[in-house]
Amino acid sequence: MVSLRLADTFGFDALYMTGFGTVASHLGLPDAGLATYSDMVGRVKLMASMARTPLIADGDTGYGGLLNVAHTVRGYESAGACAIQLEDQEFPKKCGHTPGRRVIPMADMVRKVQVASDARSSRDFLIIARTDARSALGLDEAMRRAEAYARAGADILFIESPETAQEMMQIGSSFDLPLLANMVEGGRTPVMTQQELETLGYKIAIFPVTAMLAATQAMKTVYESFKQTGSSAGQATPLMPFTELTKLMGFEEVWEFEKRYSNPD
Repeated sequence: MVSLRLADTFGFDALYMTGFGTVASHLGLPDAGLATYSDMVGRVKLMASMARTPLIADGDTGYGGLLNVAHTVRGYESAGACAIQLEDQEFPKKCGHTPGRRVIPMADMVRKVQVASDARSSRDFLIIARTDARSALGLDEAMRRAEAYARAGADILFIESPETAQEMMQIGSSFDLPLLANMVEGGRTPVMTQQELETLGYKIAIFPVTAMLAATQAMKTVYESFKQTGSSAGQATPLMPFTELTKLMGFEEVWEFEKRYSNPD
């Protein structure tokens, strides 16, 4: 939740609750279908209640069949998310940009998108339809699926793991709905600048693991220093001042509360 508090201070248009990052930080497990609806909707509610910035939330495959999809959409909407991402992988799903992802029949995902669109209480709650078909079945099939999901009621299309700028250009020139690009350092898709993505036709970009990669590398360096020297004295990793961290976490409000309501001596 430290990352959420920090990201919320920068004035982004939206924040993204990544399944990979949430499962890793909350459960210490891989994003491989191990987290349940209850695990995730609880994090959605907590994050949305803390953030002033609209929250897009990863809903995996909807955690089951069509009835589960409806329940998930209603739950995420009630929890305060502004959008839910649903994908067409088989259960148990695998993290994007990792090998071995398999997809369900297109017709089954079309029904999921239809159910999701009908289940929401407000059209302002957006449905992001993701297909992972590119890696297993090729770009043409992925684009065919995205078109079907658009007709089924998706508001935003997410074709996962295009592998070249040329593929991204083809995707960007083929759809009227907003497109989402997933920028994963070390993944299958080239990481591009904002201007490059806009030129290719993408309206939304998520960077789901960038900050986690940076933070984890910094923690690794600090722990190595502890092991080698037995102290933090003299270590070179840049640190946020402790006073700034306490401010970020809301201690100033705690101190003001205590000052206002403390009993006089």
